[in-house]
Amino acid sequence: MAIAKRGLILGATAAAVATVTLTGAGIHLSQSKAFFQSSPKELVDEVWQLIDRNYVDATFNQTDWQAVRADYLGRNYTDQRQAYGAIREMLKKLQDPYTRFMDPQEFANMQVDTSGELTGVGIQITQDEKTKEIVVVAPIEGTPAFDAGMRPKDVILKIDGQSTAGMELNEAVNKIRGKAGSQVTLSVRRGDQQLDVPLTRSRIEIHPVRYSRHTEPDGPVGYIRLTQFSANSAAEMGQAIKALEAQNVTGYILDLRSNPGGLLYSSIDIARMWLSDGTIVSTVNRQGVVDAETANHRALTKKPLVVLVDGGSASASEILSGALQDNHRAVLVGTRTFGKGLVQSVRSLADGSGLAVTVAKYLTPSGRDINKHGIDPDIQAELTEQQREFLAADRERIGTSVDPQYAKALTALQSQVREARTTRHP
Repeated sequence: MAIAKRGLILGATAAAVATVTLTGAGIHLSQSKAFFQSSPKELVDEVWQLIDRNYVDATFNQTDWQAVRADYLGRNYTDQRQAYGAIREMLKKLQDPYTRFMDPQEFANMQVDTSGELTGVGIQITQDEKTKEIVVVAPIEGTPAFDAGMRPKDVILKIDGQSTAGMELNEAVNKIRGKAGSQVTLSVRRGDQQLDVPLTRSRIEIHPVRYSRHTEPDGPVGYIRLTQFSANSAAEMGQAIKALEAQNVTGYILDLRSNPGGLLYSSIDIARMWLSDGTIVSTVNRQGVVDAETANHRALTKKPLVVLVDGGSASASEILSGALQDNHRAVLVGTRTFGKGLVQSVRSLADGSGLAVTVAKYLTPSGRDINKHGIDPDIQAELTEQQREFLAADRERIGTSVDPQYAKALTALQSQVREARTTRHP
């Protein structure tokens, strides 16, 4: 089975269907839906076959995958519900929260058109591989969760009073999601604190890029904040860079804080806007086949660049920041990134359900495997609890002089600008 590269998604976002930020790009539809609806056992086998051919780990988590097939095809299924339960049980053997089955409703909820509109509370979530806790990757800027002050690494303990202990990720997603205007309360653990966060679900139109020109003593600076890597992110990024170039900025601060990732090719397209040459990312499948993506000599600017990252910068954010760091194109400022280095392919199944399969891991240009570790910034800049609360109280403060991490990034950028001027005019 050939995998459509433009349909590949990245780890942290792949698990985060509570906010439905993925598109249906690259999803292949079958024409035999009616047959599988009357033969649920065939659906079980279809999932097994997809895992058998494409899963990144050839040992299937040290599982005898052929024996698994014999076991699950030896059972009788009276309806789709039983088949769905068997599939989820089968996938648990891989112990991979990013390889997951979605019933038709869950799969439909995951797909978003290219307008970037979604309904939900605006958080990306994942399931910790060891503790099985439901963990926030990042809130999406401009959503109810963001405005309520939810943060990366918040652990969701309860959803409307129901404990998440032992709860599957898909079940948590379904309980968080709901109609626009309805309410949900998330009880979270943040460090030593336990908080109840009431949220009103809404329909949100997301524009992943916002930008502005900041007047500074060493010349105007272009500030670009990218909140996710969706189907329209690259186009909006290109527009932002061109607009700021026309305003004669001296350099750029690219803000990837709390950006949980998204589409693989979106990150590659955006990297090419900043890099003239060099490797961007390499993906490695279970056969060890390395597929490297490179710059194409079409960078939109060569001016100095600083990138802001934090613990909520995940997957596609890590590809972009890793490419810029390894190619010495940018200085990274902030804190260590999330650490998700896995790639999924999303497949439509014959009855309208869907399957996300981890098909590869990715490496930065220097060969770093950042999964579970993340990317360390060049300049460490941590926010205090008081500073976090100050910025959360008014998101218009983010990316301004009262934002301590931005201030540190600005200092680093001005140093680069002065150095570039000295180099040009000795």
